[in-house]
Amino acid sequence: MPKKQISVVAAVIENDQNELLCALRSPDMSLPNLWEFPGGKVEAGEDLQTAIEREISEELHCNIKAGDVFHRHVHEYDAFIVELICIQAELISGEPVATEHAKLLWLTPDLFSSLNWAPADVPAVEELMAKASLS
Repeated sequence: MPKKQISVVAAVIENDQNELLCALRSPDMSLPNLWEFPGGKVEAGEDLQTAIEREISEELHCNIKAGDVFHRHVHEYDAFIVELICIQAELISGEPVATEHAKLLWLTPDLFSSLNWAPADVPAVEELMAKASLS
């Protein structure tokens, strides 16, 4: 039987200190205790920007303005295949609150290697770290 393929959007939210929002998956989630950029599944008929704005509003109780797609990557896990679409975003109101995640952390990309990332997020993390080391 073919593996289920899902499209997931993730927000790369930057604050005024050039830190990005990282989220720790809770012990109850699949891929527990791994770090990721917050987001979720794209629903039928949704465009990517609408999907990420909705997911962040539902999960983190704050509002973002979605920008351009920063990174796309397809990762095959044991049970399913995920296309992870990272979208640059700006926080426009509220402060992110961990309602589903175990923890939220603002971190500069040069410190990303100190976290244990979900495999699908690793290519985007590496690209952000490389970009930060150039600036």
